[in-house]
Amino acid sequence: MTTELTRAERAQSPTLDAAGVESETAIPAELAAIPHKLRPRPSRVRDWRKRYALGLRITDFVALTLVVYGTQLVWLGWHARIPGQLGILPSSYSLVSALILALWLLALALNDTRNDRVIGVGPTEYKRVFDASFNLFGAIAIVAFLLQINVARGFLLLSFPIGILALFAGRWLWRRWLGAQRLRGEYAARVVIVGSDRSVAHVAKELKRTPQAGYLVVGACVPAPPASKLVEGTEIPVLGDVRSVERAMAITGADTVVIASADELGPRRIKEISWSLEAGRQHLVLAPSITDIAGPRIHMRPVAGLPLIHVETPRFSAGQRFVKRMLDLIASVTLVLLLSPVLLVLALVVKLSSTGPVLFKQTRVGRHGGEFKMLKFRSMVQDAETLLSALEAKRALSGESMGNEVMFKMRDDPRVTPVGRIMRRFSLDELPQLFNVIGGSMSLVGPRPPLPREVDQYADHVHRRFLVKPGITGLWQVSGRSSLSWDDTVRLDLSYVENWSLLGDVVIMLKTFRAALVPGDTVA
Repeated sequence: MTTELTRAERAQSPTLDAAGVESETAIPAELAAIPHKLRPRPSRVRDWRKRYALGLRITDFVALTLVVYGTQLVWLGWHARIPGQLGILPSSYSLVSALILALWLLALALNDTRNDRVIGVGPTEYKRVFDASFNLFGAIAIVAFLLQINVARGFLLLSFPIGILALFAGRWLWRRWLGAQRLRGEYAARVVIVGSDRSVAHVAKELKRTPQAGYLVVGACVPAPPASKLVEGTEIPVLGDVRSVERAMAITGADTVVIASADELGPRRIKEISWSLEAGRQHLVLAPSITDIAGPRIHMRPVAGLPLIHVETPRFSAGQRFVKRMLDLIASVTLVLLLSPVLLVLALVVKLSSTGPVLFKQTRVGRHGGEFKMLKFRSMVQDAETLLSALEAKRALSGESMGNEVMFKMRDDPRVTPVGRIMRRFSLDELPQLFNVIGGSMSLVGPRPPLPREVDQYADHVHRRFLVKPGITGLWQVSGRSSLSWDDTVRLDLSYVENWSLLGDVVIMLKTFRAALVPGDTVA
C-alpha cells in the first residue's frame, strides 16, 4: 500500500496566484484544516537555508576583508613586502593578505560553519568558527617556520583575535535577525511529528518553547486520528495515521519528520520513512523522551546497527568546583572594586529615602540544604516581612493570581519603596550578594536561593537544586524572570544543575547584563 500523493492529489496542492498569494481553491480537506499561518508558502520556504548561508558568506567576507587589510594597513602599510626570496610565494603583503583572506573563507566553509543544523542557537556555530580560524593560523605559523618565511608576527597576532571577534559579531547579529524571523514562523524547518498523541503533544510543546531553534510544527500523524483533527491543547492539525507521513509532508510542504515515539511504527516503518525522504532537502529526527540534557552528556555509540544514546550522569568533580570557585572569587572581587562608588551611592540613597537598615538580611537555603543570610539592599518598607501574610490573605480572598504556586510574586507589591522599585527594575538591589559570593555561601551563577517555607513545598526531585551553590543569577533569570511558572523555573534550575559548564556560566552572566538593562520584574 503506497502513501504517496496521486497525480490528482498533487494537482490539488496549494498554488500561488500572480501576486504570490496562496489560492484558496481546490485545497485538500487536510490543508483546509491547517491554520493559515502554518500553511506552506513556497515562495518563502524554498531554499531559505541557501539564502541564509549566502548572507553569512557575504558578511564573513566583508568582516575578514576589513580586518586583514585593515591590520596590514595599520601595522605594516599598504606597500610592505616580506624580506628575502620566496620563489613562487607572494612577497607583497597585499597578496599575502589576499591569500590569508581566501584561506580563511575556505576554512570556514570546510568546517561547516554555515550548516543549518548549527545556526541560530547553541555554541556549536561559534566553536566551529573558532576551530577553523585557530587551525588555519596554526597551519600558517607552521608553514612559515618550516619555509623560513619572515611574516610579521604582529600582523598575524592582531589579525587572528580581531578576525575572530568580527566573525562572532557578524554571526551574533545574524542570529538576532534569524530569531526575529523564526518568531514569525519564517526561516525554520517545517516539521511533521509522528508518534502517540501524548508524545506528539510533548515534543510539540518543547519545540514551541524555543522557536529560535527553528522548528515550526505544521502537522502530526498519530496511530488513531481523533475526531477533532487537532493535537490536544495545540493548533497543530492531525493529518492522518502513522502510514500517512509522506502524504502529510507533501500537503504541508514539510521538510523534516520528527519521530516522537517509535512503538506505533516499528523499525521497518521508520526505515521506510527515511528512504522516502529527499536526500539533502528532507530530514529525519528522532526525539527521545528524555529532556533538558545538554550535548556534552550525550554520546552516540552504534552497536550492531543500533544507535545507542549514552547519557552520562552529572558529575561535580573537585576540579570543577575549584574552577567555579576561582571564577566566583576573581569576578566578584573585581566587580566589588569597580562598583564600589555605585554601592556607596545606593547605600546612601536607601538610608535617606526611607526608615530602616540599608541592608536586608534574609534566611535562604543553600548547598546541601544549609541555611545562610542573603544580603540585599533594602527595597521594601521596614516591616515588609510582617505584612506578607496579610497581603497573601488579601490576594487569596480577591481571587487574584499569585503567578506561582510556590514563590510569592507580585507585579505591583505595595511594600516596595519608590527607590526600591527603581533598584529592582535594574536588579541593583542584588549587588550586595557579591559579598555572599566572596564569603562562599553563594555563587555568581546557580539556582535561585529559596526561602525555608518554599523548600517545605518542594517535591522530592526539586531538592536536586541543592547539589550546587545558589547563584545571584541563573538560567531562569535570563529566560523570563518572574513571568515563568513554577514548573518552568524548576525545569531551568535543574537543567543548570544537571548540565553545568564553565562556558555556560559565562554565557549566563553575559545575558544577565543584558537582561538587567531591560525593565522587568524580579522576585523578592
